[in-house]
Amino acid sequence: MTGKLTAEYLLPDLTDAERERAARVESVLPAIAAAAQSADEAAALPEGHIKLLADAGLLGLVVPEEFGGLGGGLRDLAATTYTLGTVCGSTALAFFFHCSSSSRGMLPLAALDAGLYNEEEAPVVRAFAEKVLHLMGTDQKAIGNFASEAVKASNANVLIRTTATRTEGGWLLNGEKSFGCLSGTADYYLVTARREDVEGLDALTLFLVPRETEGSRPRSAWLGLGMRASDNNGLIMENCFVPDELSLAVPGAFTRATSMSRGSWVGNQIAIAAIYAGIAQGVWDYALGRTMGAKFADTGKPIASSPMHQVLIGDGEQHLAEAHLWLRRQIELEASDPPILPKNEVVKSWKLAKGAICEHAHQVSLAALKMCGTSGALMGNEIGRAVRDTAMGLVQAFPAERGKLDLAKMIVDDEGYAGLTTTDSFKK
Repeated sequence: MTGKLTAEYLLPDLTDAERERAARVESVLPAIAAAAQSADEAAALPEGHIKLLADAGLLGLVVPEEFGGLGGGLRDLAATTYTLGTVCGSTALAFFFHCSSSSRGMLPLAALDAGLYNEEEAPVVRAFAEKVLHLMGTDQKAIGNFASEAVKASNANVLIRTTATRTEGGWLLNGEKSFGCLSGTADYYLVTARREDVEGLDALTLFLVPRETEGSRPRSAWLGLGMRASDNNGLIMENCFVPDELSLAVPGAFTRATSMSRGSWVGNQIAIAAIYAGIAQGVWDYALGRTMGAKFADTGKPIASSPMHQVLIGDGEQHLAEAHLWLRRQIELEASDPPILPKNEVVKSWKLAKGAICEHAHQVSLAALKMCGTSGALMGNEIGRAVRDTAMGLVQAFPAERGKLDLAKMIVDDEGYAGLTTTDSFKK
């Protein structure tokens, strides 16, 4: 295999296996790039994108081969979201939210290996984990991961108040998810809820909700500043029935699983930050190509040779390099085997890394905007999409200011990471 892959701008040390998987991603880039502007205008993920990714085997990118997947890991996921981000941030985000569902299979399996479940719990946990992974790998089904809700708590980033109530043969879900891609598009929704009959974090439960399930529907059309074509329409559930075989309702099972993650409670959020770095790389290549290709009428020299442009080029290169450096460092901390640092130190690093990567990425898009001037400042072209999409990185999950505050509290007050909570635990 010859030629530099987009993923190698981020990870120049790809293994042969990683490079093979990255080549699959490269193969779908032309089609995704060609649809990016019209998808942004329509504010909807193109209908053929899921099949395109499935045909390339990419819906099982981070699923072990024993479950029909490609056997990739966190490095593969970050490299893929980065690569997709260079041409379409919306598709990259939707793909991430699908792949993030794999943690709901991999983390429980890791917790099983660690002996965190008793003999009665273990078969239920294993069945659910393997169901998630087989859907993604063997069946190449798209899964939308729905955890976030509009209501926030002062002591956590995610407050879960969607309820799960026991009924004959399964559970009734009631609640509203404010954020989550592939709404109305995914084959299944992976929903985090809380059992009404259990208190605290042990109440957190997981459910696989088929898209056409009665009582479930998209919340509202996503008219956000950026990532407009990710089908980020949220989810409303009203007495939505989920059978036992699509449920992981063992008290404490989910929280024990999340304890196995190397970084944040989701376990792979660095791959979201990789999207914004990818967008920055893509718009930077566009801006350089445009200003190098355009010539001054009197001298014939590239517009990029002007003093103003060269200042912007220096600034943009610096911000792009710093985004890459922060990203590589965090990926290494979360993917290295054996671990370089203990989990609490990895989480501390993530608190800074997320904001730094996204703010540097946005600065790159602003430099590209200035380089290309008024004629390049179009709403739907590479410049317009990048400015809007990277702006979402300033607030998505948490802004840099929240990350710094969390880090300071962890250092000064010796506080643990409050990644999520429930309505019950919040009331306490």
